[in-house]
Amino acid sequence: MSAALVVAVSGLTGVGIYLVTARSLSRIVLGFSMLGHAAVLALLAAGGPAGEAPLADRAAPDQMANPLPQALALTAIVISFGLTLFLLALARRRHQLSGDDLVEDDLEDRRIATVDTKGRTR
Repeated sequence: MSAALVVAVSGLTGVGIYLVTARSLSRIVLGFSMLGHAAVLALLAAGGPAGEAPLADRAAPDQMANPLPQALALTAIVISFGLTLFLLALARRRHQLSGDDLVEDDLEDRRIATVDTKGRTR
């Protein structure tokens, strides 16, 4: 694996995690999209060097490319696309209901945050 792919995957992963932890749904959508791209690049990099097409009687088995990382990368693309569409639908619905895209704390989360380990309210 080349150093450029390592830098690209680590950069996309870092930026994606940073964006997912934001409170804005638009940033969360972009963060998951970047994480999806990082997963595809990591899978393609894990496939090893390029080789001949894995067809019968075309090349020796040691010269053939591994088709599994390519299939997994295609699956990751489809899953990432579905997740992005789902998050966009959630963000649009949130914008319709409240007029913004900020994720707010739930009332139950706030109540649990005020309870200590022995069940007493602070």
